[in-house]
Amino acid sequence: MNAIFHRTSVRNFLDKTIESEKVEQILRAAMQAPTAGNQRPCEYYVINNKDILEQLATVSPYAGPVAKAPMAIVVCYKNTGLRFQEYAQIDSAIVSENILLEIDALGLGAVFLGIAPLEDRMEAVRKILNLPSNLDAFNIIPFGYPTKESKQQDRFESSRVHYVN
Repeated sequence: MNAIFHRTSVRNFLDKTIESEKVEQILRAAMQAPTAGNQRPCEYYVINNKDILEQLATVSPYAGPVAKAPMAIVVCYKNTGLRFQEYAQIDSAIVSENILLEIDALGLGAVFLGIAPLEDRMEAVRKILNLPSNLDAFNIIPFGYPTKESKQQDRFESSRVHYVN
């Protein structure tokens, strides 16, 4: 559980190339995520083009870290043809957590930047990446080698736990 208790949101990155083996490992972790009915609705856009990263940094008031990152993954989901369409965004969130945990385990840092369900953000990403009509953008995960290590806060609150016997 080290990755769970070590992972923090990283918004500043070194200007250092990420090894292709690490990128593949991150994508493998994503594709291991459980999904409703094993429908696997996600597709992944891996971006290392600086111009596109800078464009993506403008899609929301919080997307600035994308311009500082050497790479980003945009998690997209199929918006038609799924057996459990209503779970596609939930599936995308689970996939994204796997991505974040694997990024941390590989000594990298990342931050989850929400896009869905806000239509204006989804449309902005669609235009930048020229997404096909059957895909919607869920989030952007900029990642890279962090400029500094941050300690995660202990967020456990026993008052939020309710046992039902």
